[in-house]
Amino acid sequence: LAIEAALTIRMVFHLPLRQTEGFLRSLADLLGLGLPIPDHTTLSRRLQNFGDINFRGLATDQPVHLLIDSTGLRIHVGHLRKPPKRRVWRKLHLAVNAETGEVLAAELTNRRTADCARVQGLLDQIDDRVASFMADGAYDAGAVYEAVQGKRRGHRVTTLIPPGRGAQPSSIRLPGQRERNRNIRSMRKLGRREWYTNSGYSRRSLVENTVFRFKTILGQRIRSRSLGSQQPEVKLACKILNTMTSLGIPVSVKVE
Repeated sequence: LAIEAALTIRMVFHLPLRQTEGFLRSLADLLGLGLPIPDHTTLSRRLQNFGDINFRGLATDQPVHLLIDSTGLRIHVGHLRKPPKRRVWRKLHLAVNAETGEVLAAELTNRRTADCARVQGLLDQIDDRVASFMADGAYDAGAVYEAVQGKRRGHRVTTLIPPGRGAQPSSIRLPGQRERNRNIRSMRKLGRREWYTNSGYSRRSLVENTVFRFKTILGQRIRSRSLGSQQPEVKLACKILNTMTSLGIPVSVKVE
């Protein structure tokens, strides 16, 4: 708990590990507490073996409406006088609850990982029943549709993924393929813009808002240098973001 609290302060205030150690020592002195403060080396070492971080709030019995997206995060390259032209970066995959804005699942991979390849891994982190699933055109794959329908638990999961231009309905009789055929026919009938509005797909922009808040509050790069440390760092960042979301987020109202 002490290590997690120290790392949380480090990420919220964007402090290096040495400054985090000094900040906590000063804070303990001001409060008159004789608490032992972990040094910066301990914080760095413990982050690598931090284990699983539960960044979700209390589970509910209500079905969730999932929004999926991915974004890139830069990797810390050290104190180089001239940063490399092609900076290495990681890809962060997020699953967000459309009703609450809470991050339900997160996974960090290398930049070459296809978006659709990590959907099953994100769904495995979610125990709730899924009512609907929304993602952009990069997730238009049969494996994604079938993975989503695996969370239906006796009820159809409404899957809204815009099919590619020229997509044709398939005769394969699978639950996921039927959802894709429904999207293809609806888009042909209504047009792409009308389909976005009438189907409710426009709500997918909420996951982009979560990505914006992640990068604005916690930064656009990962401070750790190894993948073993970067993965718990990202999950801790999601926990911080969920805590701030539970305290309250602005409510936007359209002014006529």
